[in-house]
Order: sequence, then C-alpha cells, then structure tokens
Amino acid sequence: MLRTRTICATLVLVGATLGTAAVPAVATQSAPMSTTACPTGWGSLPKTDTTPTTTPVRDVRTGRHACYDRMVVGLPGAGRDVGYSVRYVDRLHQDGSGRHIPVAGGAVLEVRVAAPAYDPETGAATYPARAGRPLPGVDLAGYRTFRDARFAGSFEGDTQIGLGVRARLPFRVLQLPDRVVIDVAHNWTGAR
Repeated sequence: MLRTRTICATLVLVGATLGTAAVPAVATQSAPMSTTACPTGWGSLPKTDTTPTTTPVRDVRTGRHACYDRMVVGLPGAGRDVGYSVRYVDRLHQDGSGRHIPVAGGAVLEVRVAAPAYDPETGAATYPARAGRPLPGVDLAGYRTFRDARFAGSFEGDTQIGLGVRARLPFRVLQLPDRVVIDVAHNWTGAR
C-alpha cells in the first residue's frame, strides 16, 4: 500500500513538472527602479561663518534621511545669521581647559556654534547638557553615518559639540531661521 502511494505521488509531481515545462515562457517587463540622486560635492574641508549671536542654544536634535544624517542646533529667536565652524579634528579638546573629550566613530567633526548654551544675562543654562556626556535626548541607534554626539561645553559665547561619524565623509552646513544644520553624507559617491 505504501509503495502504491509513493508511485502515485511521484507521477503527480512528474506530471506537474512536465505541465509547467510545456508552458511557453513569457517575457516580463519590470518598471524601472526609481532612485534618489543624492547631493554631491559637499567635501570634507572646514566650513565657517563668523557671525556671532547672543541668542542662546536651546536644543540639539538629529534625524535620518535617505542620503545623509542631520544634526540641528536650535536657537529660537536668532534669525538666519548664526555663526559656526564645522571641521574634522583628530581629537576633540574642550575650549578653555583643553581637556580631551573622547568621541566614538571613525572620524570626529567639531561643531562650534557662535552662540552660548546659557543665558548671557543670568548665566543660567539654556541647554541641559554636561561636558563630556552624550547630548541629552539624542539617540543615534540605527543611523548610517552618526556614531556619537558629545557636548564639549559653552565657553566665551561659543558652544562646542563633538559629532562622531563612521568615516571622514562629506558634509554641509546650512543657516536656516533659528538654527544651524549639519548634514553628513552616507558616502562619497552620492549613491543611496
């Protein structure tokens, strides 16, 4: 009985295979894949603007995009002209003390914003960060480029942040109303 079932099952499988093979192949045309062209040409050289402001830093946040990871330094009320200096450094050293602040990643971007992280009139902190510690509220899990973000301090009207990235990748800096934006590309080729 078992042998009869095995023979019947084998014939059914052979017949199904032959029936499938007898059907002529039909060419299928797939829709072209849409790709996003990523911006290129940003480079990795330092980028600066020397316009200072007394409007304090209130917030730092990050975001993931198709072609780059983004950090936004928020200065509500500052307008569009906020000075900055963003550059790759071998090691992050805190202004004033010169203390080394370790930042994880294959490369470190030093982000300086020409604005204090405290109220200039009272000295009270406007951004709740501590020197050498990760940025409060910033979780970089799942980012393609960002690896670490450390607050270095706010000294003589400048706020300093260490941004650890996967490698020395191209970046751009944008001055938008009430914020400075730093985008770091996922790669050098502009491919997603």
